[in-house]
Amino acid sequence: MFLSVFDIFKIGIGPSSSHTMGPMVAAARFLDMLRESPFHAHGLRASLHGSLAFTGVGHATDRATILGLAGFTPETYDAEAAEAALADIRRRGAIRLPDLGTLRFDPRRDLVFDYDNALPGHPNGMVLMATDAEGDVILREVFYSIGGGFVRTEAELAEAAAPAPGPAVPYPFATAAEALTMARRSGLSIARMKRANELTRMPAAELEAGLERIWSTMNACIERGLATDGVLPGGLGIRRRAHAIHQRLLAERGLNLTPPHTINDWMSVYAMAVNEENAAGGQVVTAPTNGAAGVVPAVIRYWLDHVPGAGADRIGDFLLTAAAIGGLIKTNASISGAECGCQAEVGSAAAMAAAGLAAVLGGTPEQVENAAEIALEHHLGMTCDPVKGLVQVPCIERNGLGAIKAVSAASLALRGTGEHFVPLDACIETMRQTGRDMSDKYKETSLGGLAVNVPNC
Repeated sequence: MFLSVFDIFKIGIGPSSSHTMGPMVAAARFLDMLRESPFHAHGLRASLHGSLAFTGVGHATDRATILGLAGFTPETYDAEAAEAALADIRRRGAIRLPDLGTLRFDPRRDLVFDYDNALPGHPNGMVLMATDAEGDVILREVFYSIGGGFVRTEAELAEAAAPAPGPAVPYPFATAAEALTMARRSGLSIARMKRANELTRMPAAELEAGLERIWSTMNACIERGLATDGVLPGGLGIRRRAHAIHQRLLAERGLNLTPPHTINDWMSVYAMAVNEENAAGGQVVTAPTNGAAGVVPAVIRYWLDHVPGAGADRIGDFLLTAAAIGGLIKTNASISGAECGCQAEVGSAAAMAAAGLAAVLGGTPEQVENAAEIALEHHLGMTCDPVKGLVQVPCIERNGLGAIKAVSAASLALRGTGEHFVPLDACIETMRQTGRDMSDKYKETSLGGLAVNVPNC
């Protein structure tokens, strides 16, 4: 299955790729289905199931679903227009669409949080319906938000094993072992093989422009987070910390009293800046998810700002390498916190970042694979237990520690030859099995862990 670098890295909005972006995308897709339907709709309904119900309010799933049904998409999201649309829908009890007319939709009645009936395909399930003038359902579709902003219908989920459409790629690796074998035979790096695969889908200029846009958006998110103070929305009263920490770090620069471990604070502050922006509903890049969006950009920024010899001309190689690892994890396990816990989100992000850093520091494909394995291995078993269902505690700090682990993993891998005991493929499979065995209380439902042991009001 071919996953593009732009499947792994998608520009969207916070606070969650699976709970905000995914439902918005699903709702927009449902409108397209309605446009192609022979039926004339008079109303809309939606029900949220599983994790989308349990943590939906904290993740703004209700807002995202309503806005998706109103024609908004993550790529073109306008915050001011969205607020106006929400107010109009709540006042009128209807959604007005230029090509579909006015459709009855009262969020208090027509958007249901169904806590009792999970859907079988994935923990993040939702049902969207269109009704006729009498209120009878004329079109119904089940959607699953499977992590990282990816959305599948019930039928698409059943066909997930089918090959992706499009031309054959020159390096069709589905496992890390296959990637290493192809790298040895071709003499190419993982980034160069990934680039060759991407070029079967798009011209080189389009690929380079897309990679540049991804990094530009990531870096702009860091800068906004570092510049912004205040309290995050949601009711926990969590203050943004990245701005104040960054100011203190700048003030300490050049002082002989600054201890060497302060470099960890730089890595953390870059990651926290991104995830504070995400928690506030700002524009972020899935990497591979919103909840883990800070790790990869933090490691890139650490490399650019603090590692001698770093250059922006290698950022593309970093992103392509990271995307290759993220694609392997998504294909063979999961990047969804609702499916496998936070090991699938921050753990995957740390593996991607470690691989990317090892690559731009001159690592061999074997060392790159080792870096990814070390980073993922030491996130195994990590639960997803956000307090009050918000992507704030422990998520924001967790991204900072994920970035630190990624850098440490890359450094350890580069100290070796690439030979190591646990293959990345075995670590990915272990993560999948661990997620399967993990209690649902610890998989983005906020029914266990910190979510029930920390006062949240």
